[in-house]
Amino acid sequence: MKVADRWFASESIGDGITRIWEPHVARLFQCNIWHVRGRDSDLLVDAGMGISSLHEAIAELVDKPVIAIATHTHMDHAGSLHEFTQRLVHPIEASQLQHPDEFPVLCSNHWPGNMRALIEEQGYDVPDVLIDAYPYEGFDPEAFRTPACTATQVVDEGQMIDLGDRVFEVLHLPGHSPGSIGLWEKGSGTLFSGDAVYDGPLLDTLPDADITAYVRTMQRLQSLPVNVVHAGHDPSFGRQRLLELVRAYLAYRS
Repeated sequence: MKVADRWFASESIGDGITRIWEPHVARLFQCNIWHVRGRDSDLLVDAGMGISSLHEAIAELVDKPVIAIATHTHMDHAGSLHEFTQRLVHPIEASQLQHPDEFPVLCSNHWPGNMRALIEEQGYDVPDVLIDAYPYEGFDPEAFRTPACTATQVVDEGQMIDLGDRVFEVLHLPGHSPGSIGLWEKGSGTLFSGDAVYDGPLLDTLPDADITAYVRTMQRLQSLPVNVVHAGHDPSFGRQRLLELVRAYLAYRS
C-alpha cells in the first residue's frame, strides 16, 4: 500500500469554518472535522480516526486555545481527541473515551459479532481494510487501536460553548449513539449535527443505537429553525434537505 503525501485535506467554507477530512479513509468512516474560528477560542467539532496527528495538521489554522468536542465516541469521531488540552463529550459516553474498542478498528474482518453485516445491510460498502494508503512507512493497520483519553469536561443539553464572539448550545440528540450531541448557533441557524443526521444512509441498528430515541431526535430536528447543517459525514445542506431527510426517516421508522 502507498504512503500518503498528506493525510488530511481541508477547505474553507466561509463564516470562519473550515472542513477537514481524511481522504484515504473509506467513505463510511470519512468523518467531517469542523474547525470554527472564534475571537477568544476556536472550536473543533470531532477528531477523525486518530491515524495521523490532527493537531499538527491544523496548526496553521490555530492561533488561540482550541475547544475540541466529540459529537459521539465512535472510532471515526474521537480518534485524535487525545491531542487537545480541552476535550469535551456527553457524560453518557465519557467512559467510552477512556476505554475505546480493543479490536483492530481498521480491519473489518476483525470486527466483533455482526457489526460489518449490520452496516452493509444499511447500504454501505465495507472494505476489508478501511484505508487505501498508510500515513507513514511501516504503519500496521492490524496493530492500530483508537487512542484512549479522558474528557476534561462533560457537556449536556442546554450548556453553552462560548468562543467570545460565537456561542453554541449543546443539543442532546440520541439515537445513533446514546450520547450523541449537536451544536446549535441560534443567531446564524447553524447546526453541527454529528451523526444525528447527514446526507446518506443513517446507521440506527448498531449495538448502541436506539431507533425509538432516533425518531424523537428527528422530530426535534424537524422543528429546529435551521439554515445550514454541517454534518458528521457527506456535504453540508440547508433546511429543505434537512426536512426531506427527517421526513424520509420518520416515514421509514415511525
